[in-house]
Amino acid sequence: MVMSMTGFGRSKKSTGSYSVSVEVKTVNHRFSEFYIRMPRQFNKIEDKIKKKLSSFIHRGRIEVYVTVEGEGIVNRKVLVDWNLLDHYVQTIADIKQKYALEHGLSLQDLLSREDIIHIEEEETGDEELERIVLDAVEEAAGSVIQMRKAEGTALEKDITSHLQIFQDLVSGVIELAPSVVQMYREKLTKRIHEFVGGQVEEARILTEAAIFADKADINEELTRLKSHIKQFGKIITLNEPIGRKLDFLLQEMNREVNTIGSKANDSKIAKEVVEMKSNLEKMKEQVQNLE
Repeated sequence: MVMSMTGFGRSKKSTGSYSVSVEVKTVNHRFSEFYIRMPRQFNKIEDKIKKKLSSFIHRGRIEVYVTVEGEGIVNRKVLVDWNLLDHYVQTIADIKQKYALEHGLSLQDLLSREDIIHIEEEETGDEELERIVLDAVEEAAGSVIQMRKAEGTALEKDITSHLQIFQDLVSGVIELAPSVVQMYREKLTKRIHEFVGGQVEEARILTEAAIFADKADINEELTRLKSHIKQFGKIITLNEPIGRKLDFLLQEMNREVNTIGSKANDSKIAKEVVEMKSNLEKMKEQVQNLE
């Protein structure tokens, strides 16, 4: 099934003590990239979150936002560096005595010194809470997948329609290709008549036409394009990430079309080439949205 790289999912789970909310958002990216924002006490399960999401999502930028509310998420305690505090108080006392200062040291002065007194958060190690977070992540990821599938179906329909137009254009060029040499031969004969008049040397015309036919031969490019179209049709039905495969294939198709445009030397084929390149560009824009 064709899968888009764009999706959004949200999940909220509650228990007696906690309320967990998870949002997962995915956007286009060449590879798989994670951005996870959550309370730091859950950093230890970041790898578990990535692993769970990777089982659902294989390509794109995955943004995860986790919020947790409730009592007892962390234990907080006040830590005092007593040695530093002793030294600090003694130093202030020495300065006051030496310079006969009246202003004394207040408790507020001490509390403002974060290097002396600070609050430390300690993880509670609640396994139930971790399980709830991971369950919420999985549920949100499921919603993301549904959205990516729905958009993928729409993208597949659009890409397939452009591929059919492209295939019709290729068929048109295949029909036009044999007439290119004949038209060149007729033009060459007419020009020679205009310049020299009288009897035209047929062997000379045949030689020039053969040289032109060799330079303007686009059969190999057309054969490769037909093969690419067939391969494209098979890849788009695979039940796996296909975006990068199709993007590469479109590059190869575009290369063949450019070669046809430079070799054919025919106004009708040139017109078809412009349309072919336009359809390839439209397909490329959509393929870049695929996982």
